[in-house]
Amino acid sequence: MITACEADSAISDRSLEDQIELSSNSLTVLEKRYLKKDEHGNVVETPEELFRRVAHNVASADLLYDPEADDAALEEKFYTMMTNLEFLPNSPTLMNAGRDLQQLSACFVLPIADSMESIFQAIKYTALIHKSGGGTGFSFSRLRPAHDVVHSTGGIASGPVSFMKVFDAATEAVKQGGTRRGANMAILYVDHPDILEFITCKEDDATLNNFNISVGITERFMEAVKSDGEFELVNPRNGEVTRKVMARKVFELIVKMAWKNGEPGIIFLDRINRDNPTPEIGEIESTNPCGEQPLLPYESCNLGSINLAGMVKAGKIDFNHLKETVWLAVHFLDNVIDKNNFPFPEMETVTKGNRKIGLGVMGFADMLIMLGIPYNSQAALAVGEKVMRFISQESTKASIELAKKRGVFPNFSRSVFAEPIRNASRTTIAPTGSLSIIAGCSSGIEPLFAVSFVRKNILNDVIMVEVNPLFEEIARERGFYSAELIEEIARTGSLQGTEVPPDVQELFVTAHDISPEWHVRMQAAFQNHTDNAVSKTVNFPNSATEEDVARVFELAYELGCKGVTVYRDGSRETQVLNRGTKKEKEGEQEVQKAPRPRPELTVGGTVKITTGCGSLYVTINEDEHGLCEVFARMGKSGGCISSHSEAIGRLISLALRAGVGTESVMKQLKGIRCPKPAFHNGEKVLSCADAIQIAIQRYIHNGASSVQLSLDQLSEGLWGRCPECPECGAMLEMQEGCLKCRSCGYSEC
Repeated sequence: MITACEADSAISDRSLEDQIELSSNSLTVLEKRYLKKDEHGNVVETPEELFRRVAHNVASADLLYDPEADDAALEEKFYTMMTNLEFLPNSPTLMNAGRDLQQLSACFVLPIADSMESIFQAIKYTALIHKSGGGTGFSFSRLRPAHDVVHSTGGIASGPVSFMKVFDAATEAVKQGGTRRGANMAILYVDHPDILEFITCKEDDATLNNFNISVGITERFMEAVKSDGEFELVNPRNGEVTRKVMARKVFELIVKMAWKNGEPGIIFLDRINRDNPTPEIGEIESTNPCGEQPLLPYESCNLGSINLAGMVKAGKIDFNHLKETVWLAVHFLDNVIDKNNFPFPEMETVTKGNRKIGLGVMGFADMLIMLGIPYNSQAALAVGEKVMRFISQESTKASIELAKKRGVFPNFSRSVFAEPIRNASRTTIAPTGSLSIIAGCSSGIEPLFAVSFVRKNILNDVIMVEVNPLFEEIARERGFYSAELIEEIARTGSLQGTEVPPDVQELFVTAHDISPEWHVRMQAAFQNHTDNAVSKTVNFPNSATEEDVARVFELAYELGCKGVTVYRDGSRETQVLNRGTKKEKEGEQEVQKAPRPRPELTVGGTVKITTGCGSLYVTINEDEHGLCEVFARMGKSGGCISSHSEAIGRLISLALRAGVGTESVMKQLKGIRCPKPAFHNGEKVLSCADAIQIAIQRYIHNGASSVQLSLDQLSEGLWGRCPECPECGAMLEMQEGCLKCRSCGYSEC
């Protein structure tokens, strides 16, 4: 078993990594999703070239306001800020700035009126946005309910949930050009007649996989819940009350479904509209996919995040450096609006009319650790509030200064703002899944997901252990670091119950060590000084009750949050079914034997055997039923030798999982001869096939004693709770409402 730190030594030398300190995970994400590729899929851009491309493109916007501006000097500042990993813009800006597409926004909201024309226009626009790398939010609240009358045809309406499935299918078809998965947010007002169907529409995990869903909660509804009163459901087509329901019953159904699989979330729309900076332009009905960016119809927003871990110097927050970074980031994000190539004219008009930006943070958990403050403490809440208050104040000052040079945003109103200002909103706490991997820091304002955890490489033949670098540094300094300790921690991800000193255990608490109340209180601390909203997930242990979830929803409302998303550990697990195949034959039912599914987790070892064709590496893995797969690779050889070895391994694996005994498999391989026999440790190896049976025999003879993490240990720990990344096989984390992979950047949102 090797550590991630040891794996980092194998980083490709194709780019200038010695100038930009990037981890292997960071390079993987950049190469897979951000760097330019040629028509054959080969990477043709280094990380330095990416950041230079973005800095040059965004800095050139200054020339629109002053042809004599020193955009080269500004480019260097932007480049340095990004290459120091102190600030990164949202993914579409990194992907597209300075390229043909030039679509730089992450967040879009599209209107859906109660007509076929509007619905399918929105689907068309959705496809264009997803193709360019953006995410979309919708309110389906204006659509008439299912079974309502359609006067133009004499038929009946199918309702919002039915049309959500059409949007979902369109998203699945587009796939965003392979750079980012399409993501949607669907919101339905709590007083819509179809609200009960909406709340339960994702009860089946296989349904609406390209949507996050949230219920739009109103103050009237929450008051009715508190008083245990009735609540009216209203047809949006004509404003008529269709029926009355007990508000508490609706609330309990929301809680039940959120407890079951994490959805729906809730969004307090009345509260969001109280903070709407341009109320005369329209009402906010929806947000972007992760809920942190409320937007008007046809509005978009570009986001960016400051790495707070880079703002700590000598155990203290460097507020001077933070101020400089905030001002430069506001300038950067305002420039992005001018350089943006919007997918359609309506979006450009509304976006430039309000010039909203969303400056947020990442690396907050790292900052707390560097300050020696546990996440679940009053001191941490105070730090969060202090830092976000400072960022809010300085971003406002920076926007006011920009307004003096460039003018206010066109929809500026003296009735809302005390001073002329450039941007209608300035701050947003967004998810930073891929960005935090690139920056090598913790995600958003989330606590650590795990101090150490196991991941497999894409070939599933090496088990690796990721270790939090701050923990490793402290453990080595204080003399309690050991490989055995790291492996013990990797079983659960947590330090709780280990022999790690108590003060270190308190400092390195993980998302599952922290009570849900602390999650909500931290979200509220940041929300107090954030213009838009805060994306965060409140984590629950699997043993949590529906009452626990209800309390978090109520607490989020009481503390002033604009929405909340919860996730109960292990509640969103997919089931792999193997039904086999059957066929009828002359009235009899003949059952064909089918192999059992490949397990999510296997353990094993690799045996090197010398053959007449070269060194053969045979990896044997097993699950709780015994041997289940074999991989055979022939050193650096290619062609027929490698393909034959791979084919043999696949067939052996199929046979083992179909119940064929290991001895029977070995018997068929043993003694097969080829023209080039060889000797390995004094034993004659007749062929590659013969070598494979020798490797299996040695593995069985030696047992699995060399495997330090057993299946039982792993399945009871973090691997047993967390699903596997479908792209690289690493562990997925539930953060900010989405399952994400910190190894390759995959996200369900």
